[in-house]
Amino acid sequence: MRKKFLYIVLGLILAGISGCGYNTMQANEESVKAAWGDVEASYQRRNDLIPNLVETVKAYAKHEKETLTAVTEARAKVGSIQMSKDMLDNPAAFAQFQQAQGAMSSALSRLMLVVEKYPDLKANQNFQDLQHQLEGTENRINVARVRYNKAIETYNTSIRIFPNNLTNSMLLHLKLREPFKAEAGAEKAPQVKF
Repeated sequence: MRKKFLYIVLGLILAGISGCGYNTMQANEESVKAAWGDVEASYQRRNDLIPNLVETVKAYAKHEKETLTAVTEARAKVGSIQMSKDMLDNPAAFAQFQQAQGAMSSALSRLMLVVEKYPDLKANQNFQDLQHQLEGTENRINVARVRYNKAIETYNTSIRIFPNNLTNSMLLHLKLREPFKAEAGAEKAPQVKF
């Protein structure tokens, strides 16, 4: 009788452990980290393209110094922020990262407006190649952000649902993570003037 009771208790413990969500939450956290790595790689690719783009534009648009300086400064600011997986646990650092990337996007948009003034530059094969690479990179950034936000949604849900929330509060102490959000003013379409 005692052995039978011991087996029942052991079976209940094993069933409880398998249904506690521990492994699921760990897997979801790793998915968030992997998705963040994709975001970092996409931003790094953009950051690596910018010096070539600026140098190409400089050759044609020498008197557009203000715009070129803004792009260079935005790139420097982005480079000064150390991207790491620790940033995911620090909402202030994450917001600072998002703000710097937003400033970079804005500076690049202004640069593209300047380019419209120079037909010779638009026809330059090097510039066209760089522009296509930058457009592709912006698309990669968007895809990486979407995937990151999806991983965050799955992760945040997994640590909040029952019984995972009990396991988390007793063993893991995982915190909710913030997804990427649209920047202030993003709801307004940019005005392009030629």
